[in-house]
Amino acid sequence: MKEKNAFHINGYLAFFLTIVVAVIAAWLVYRGLTASQLGLTVAGAILLVLVAVAATSLTIIQPNEAKVLTFFGNYIGTIRDAGLFLTVPFTDKERVSLRVGNFNSQILKVNDSQGNPVEIAAVIVYRVVDTAKALFAVDDYEQFVQIQSESAVRHVASEYPYDTFEDEDALTLRSNPTEVSDRLTAELQERLNVAGVEIIETRLTHLAYATEIASAMLQKQQSAAILSARKIIVEGAVSITEDAIDRLARETSLDLTDAQRLQIINNIMVAIVSERGTQPVINTGTSN
Repeated sequence: MKEKNAFHINGYLAFFLTIVVAVIAAWLVYRGLTASQLGLTVAGAILLVLVAVAATSLTIIQPNEAKVLTFFGNYIGTIRDAGLFLTVPFTDKERVSLRVGNFNSQILKVNDSQGNPVEIAAVIVYRVVDTAKALFAVDDYEQFVQIQSESAVRHVASEYPYDTFEDEDALTLRSNPTEVSDRLTAELQERLNVAGVEIIETRLTHLAYATEIASAMLQKQQSAAILSARKIIVEGAVSITEDAIDRLARETSLDLTDAQRLQIINNIMVAIVSERGTQPVINTGTSN
């Protein structure tokens, strides 16, 4: 079932004519009863019935809403235009909001791709684009959006690690929120097509390790960060040491033995890699 336009015309003229006919019908009934003229009474009654039928065909539609029309159980169309309209009489007119809505999911506890329990939540921004599907394809489209959103958040969170220091190019929940949100939007849109709902935007609003492993994972992150920094420091120290040895060999006449080279390398490496500032030691010579 897909949305289609229902028959409707401007209702202001019809509303005015309905009031005029109702006044005429009331006058005819009154005159027929007071003058004992059956013809006038019957004509007035018929006009009153026509007024009642016309009244059932009038409907008011507010901005950014639609009316879904069903005629004795059959879907006959949707009116999206705002205003007063005359449509098919004896129809059931159900209101559907076309405004942009948002849903903030609860904080969910899921396992990431590495099996670590994390807490995650997201905000979902959506709107109805097919009123027929929204009303007739699912029981309650708003509840359907909420349930499917939480299910999609759980599934997407299980596809990525919370964080990783081994592979810098890997997508993670913490470092790549835009890519994760795009993946969530695509999956959620696929789930909600059946309900005639369009996903406008999704964004993660909460992301953290579960409380039972938060302290342990924080230590792991700190250790990984320290190891990464140490690796950079050591690589820089080796480069500086090699450059110093090469310059001493090229620009001075010193003939260094292997033991002296090792001593210079050791001193430079200790001075650079040490966490604390090194204290200089002055060699004043040797005593006999």
